Amino acid sequence: MSHADIVGWIATLVLVLTLGHQAWRQWRREDGPGVPPLLFAGQCTASILFIAYSAMVGSAIFVVANSLILVTALAGFAGCLLRTRQA
Repeated sequence: MSHADIVGWIATLVLVLTLGHQAWRQWRREDGPGVPPLLFAGQCTASILFIAYSAMVGSAIFVVANSLILVTALAGFAGCLLRTRQA
């Protein structure tokens, strides 16, 4: 594994932890939807497109990173929808 790969994997870890924390906060939020659903819809769309692009250029790091980002976006979106329905 090259130094560039190590930096890429560390960046992926930091980004996914940050976005995962935001999705977790969205799930725990009790006072309404918080982040607009459109933000998560846009994030999901961008992640899917970046996954396709990353696969086309052969970047495994970015395929994994964007797949994990997509998971956090879907979790945040689900939390947002749940809170919107409860509000």
